[in-house]
Amino acid sequence: MQQQSNGYIIGFVLVLCVLIGGLLAGTSIVLGPAQQKSLELDTKSQILSAVRAVVDVPEKPDEVLATYEKRITSTVVNYNGEEVTTLPDGTPIVAENVNVAAEYGKPLKERLYPVFRLVDENDANRVQAYILPVYGNGLWDKIWGYVALDQSMETIVGTSFDHKAETPGLGQRIATPEIQDRFVGKKIFDDEGKLVSVTMMKGEHGGGENSIAYYADDPHRVDGMSGATLTGNGLNAMLKTYFTGYRNFIKKVRANATSTADAGQ
Repeated sequence: MQQQSNGYIIGFVLVLCVLIGGLLAGTSIVLGPAQQKSLELDTKSQILSAVRAVVDVPEKPDEVLATYEKRITSTVVNYNGEEVTTLPDGTPIVAENVNVAAEYGKPLKERLYPVFRLVDENDANRVQAYILPVYGNGLWDKIWGYVALDQSMETIVGTSFDHKAETPGLGQRIATPEIQDRFVGKKIFDDEGKLVSVTMMKGEHGGGENSIAYYADDPHRVDGMSGATLTGNGLNAMLKTYFTGYRNFIKKVRANATSTADAGQ
């Protein structure tokens, strides 16, 4: 009798496992497209948010996707600034599908670098801004975002940062417009053309407009975040690393812009 009872229990558990496994698999299949669309929407919203000073970012999902489709074009480049269209096995590369977190685990010279271009509403051949993904380490976990540069790829016109686990009220502030807007107008090259990036300093001087005004005359520094110096340091390292990774591409764009300007004179 005891043996039959054990067999029944084992059988019941096996059937239950099969049923639950089937339900989970079925749920994954059903929800998969919706999850993928949600991820796509989040990514495209963050990209557009980096140029929110130039583009009105809608709230409705379908309008976000429509705006993105109309105003954003993309490509992928390597460390040498060369466009990359396929993987070694011939698979086409789509910038929106590049896993920046996975690329972050590779050496700088081996990474793929997505580039997103904001184009004029009435002229798709006229680039208004270049939007570059960035990724790094905060105090407690990963931080990431997008930095938008003007047509000359010299001046920051917008940023969009986020985080996984920074401290509430402190490091988490990198995800707020107040902090992100401090980078607008800053330059990533010095007067001699050397890449210097932009540095968030230690300490904070009033917040809001006061913080923007404090470093208004310094093109390479922004005010810090009180109590979040280490998150700021991570943000600085992230920006410098990725501007370095994109440097050869940036140089090509700047050279082409100069040649075009000279030809037009």
